[in-house]
Amino acid sequence: MIAGVDHADADNAAARHDRPQLIAFVNDTLAEAAISDGLSDVLPEGVDIRRGGVHAAIAAMRKSTTPRVLLIDLSARDNPVGALSELSEIVEPDVCVLAIGDIDDINFYREVTRGLGVLEYLPKPLTRDVVARHFGPLVLGQSPSANMLLGARMVSITGVHGGVGASVIAANLAWYLGVGKRRHTVLLDADLHRGTAALLLNAPQGHGLRAALEAPDRIDSLLAERAAQPAADRLHVLAGLEELSEIPNYAEGAAATLLEALRRRYNFIVADAPFAPINFNRDLLDLGHQRVLVMQPTLACVRDTLRLLQLLPGVLQTKRATVVLNRLGMPGGLTRRQVEDALGMKVDVALPDLPKQVELATSIGEPLAGTRGPFRNGITELALQVAGNDALDVERTDIHRKPRRWRLPFFK
Repeated sequence: MIAGVDHADADNAAARHDRPQLIAFVNDTLAEAAISDGLSDVLPEGVDIRRGGVHAAIAAMRKSTTPRVLLIDLSARDNPVGALSELSEIVEPDVCVLAIGDIDDINFYREVTRGLGVLEYLPKPLTRDVVARHFGPLVLGQSPSANMLLGARMVSITGVHGGVGASVIAANLAWYLGVGKRRHTVLLDADLHRGTAALLLNAPQGHGLRAALEAPDRIDSLLAERAAQPAADRLHVLAGLEELSEIPNYAEGAAATLLEALRRRYNFIVADAPFAPINFNRDLLDLGHQRVLVMQPTLACVRDTLRLLQLLPGVLQTKRATVVLNRLGMPGGLTRRQVEDALGMKVDVALPDLPKQVELATSIGEPLAGTRGPFRNGITELALQVAGNDALDVERTDIHRKPRRWRLPFFK
């Protein structure tokens, strides 16, 4: 059901062929791109996006049929609450209203959702993944899955080719979330023999991860927490360093059990998960909320990126992985335009070629994301892509509220 409409109302609405599925009114190009890309899976025929924000929505709805879903931009309005009130007098009461805007404040979020009946509000800047996660199910008339909303958000970082810098990016992303944003974060290194996550964050390694993977029936949140080693106040590393001659006996379903325990303890799980024909690595790719593919500007990386993009997404994931172009500007490398032309798509994040700075930071165990500059800017953009502005800056305590009709409190 959409916006709390009962089954009879929903059936009647679905029977009206003159009613559009969704119309969006936005004010800027970046929001338009995020909405178009984020809803491409649920609306493969395309999204009807118009310019002008809530003022244009009010004018249009006076003259046309109310869509089933109305997405409005509240940016650049002196009185967005007043504009929503005016809009509520025009549209049909069973419409599902979604909103975006430039006000990033929990009180405003509560006012428009609890008080004015907006089903969901997202502050800018938007990303494709955030739109898909929060708006996608609502456009289909579904409630967001509890698995998408409860517990830690899990992100897998995978290098499309050996030596592209995926481990460095995973460590810096985990540091940014845990230390920079003060969110409880764990960095999980899937390579039990030659992983570098602990070295990059100057943290100890142990045998707890192997024990958890071999005996998942013994896993609980306390064991998971003890196995993870502290790298900072709110940053832990879960990594092993097993003998090269030993092959851990991975128990079926151990990754899911481990992640469930970690989700109860941390806000974010960043998994450094190389692509390998090993069940543990494949499970990490499938069980996360978002995949991140790291490539360098080479033909080999373009080839392997295209192949990895063809993998079916996990049940909690949007259709396409986030693509990070690392070492942009490296000697002999392709340009960004050449890479994007070869991929047939734009890369989501680009990190500059800084070999000396990265090598120095790696040697001393101090993440480069802790230093201002283009590398930190890229990691910040990656965090926004995979975690979203809502996860980093806005604490929402009422995301499981019961959907309601589009009406003002005094409407009966």
